[in-house]
Amino acid sequence: MAFLNLLIYASLIATVSLAASLKEVTNWGSNPSSVQMFIYVPDRLATTPAIVVSLHPCGGSASGWYNGDGNMHTYADQLGYILIYPQTTHDWNCWDVGSDQSLKHGGGGDSLGIVSMVNYTITTYKADKTRVFVMGGSSGAMMTNNLAGAYPDVFAAGASFSGWPYGCHAGAGVNNSSPFGSDLRCGNGQITHTGAEWAQLVHNAYPGYTGSYPRMQIWHGTSDSIVNYIVFGEQLKQWSTVQNVAFTQNITNTPSSGFTKVVYGDGTRVVGYSQQNGQHITPVDAPTVLKFFGLMS
Repeated sequence: MAFLNLLIYASLIATVSLAASLKEVTNWGSNPSSVQMFIYVPDRLATTPAIVVSLHPCGGSASGWYNGDGNMHTYADQLGYILIYPQTTHDWNCWDVGSDQSLKHGGGGDSLGIVSMVNYTITTYKADKTRVFVMGGSSGAMMTNNLAGAYPDVFAAGASFSGWPYGCHAGAGVNNSSPFGSDLRCGNGQITHTGAEWAQLVHNAYPGYTGSYPRMQIWHGTSDSIVNYIVFGEQLKQWSTVQNVAFTQNITNTPSSGFTKVVYGDGTRVVGYSQQNGQHITPVDAPTVLKFFGLMS
């Protein structure tokens, strides 16, 4: 009996030691703005796994967003993809989406640090470099757009929850992307462009690039008091022009009551979700995100 109990105890210890958890990674590569890297690797990792970068909002943290991004880690346990949770402690914990460094391909800033995290993960876990995705809420959604514009060679698709278009905050500079910064025009809905003008900003981020751009899923609430609802339409103008797809239809109460799905083309390259009376930040619908990324059927 004592031997049997010992075996049971050893089994329990082994199970606990194998349980996946959010862990910090150090010395992962180029990090010009001193951001931090946290990672979640499920116990049952897929062969050549996909990567999802999940970005926290202003005032947030990697651990806080780990518990606030629609249980993406629970789905990782089922589907075998890796989650990267970057973290910034600068400018009210807001991501830099206003400096030339972060906005330009290879320019530096927070965006280059995040791309370095991706490269480290691809090498360390033999991940699939063609299935790297990015998502985030508020400031994390703004950085999602930033990464999609500046690093289209890295990311296959993005999901933006209450963010704004790539380049909307250009010229604001480093440490000036918080709600307490000196330039609030983008968040107030005061910066608008034609689709062609928005698309040109994206193309200027990586001169000479001729490859494909990330597919984009855009979420926003009509009553958002932090990032004006006007910005929802500006994001859709930008990415539908980049992807060369036109608006086709609205589908009400999709994916759930109170949401309207805004479809461009066949909906596989650009799609929006407008939440009636929705506040800041639009709740993360992980299954809808994962289906758009192609990680869930």
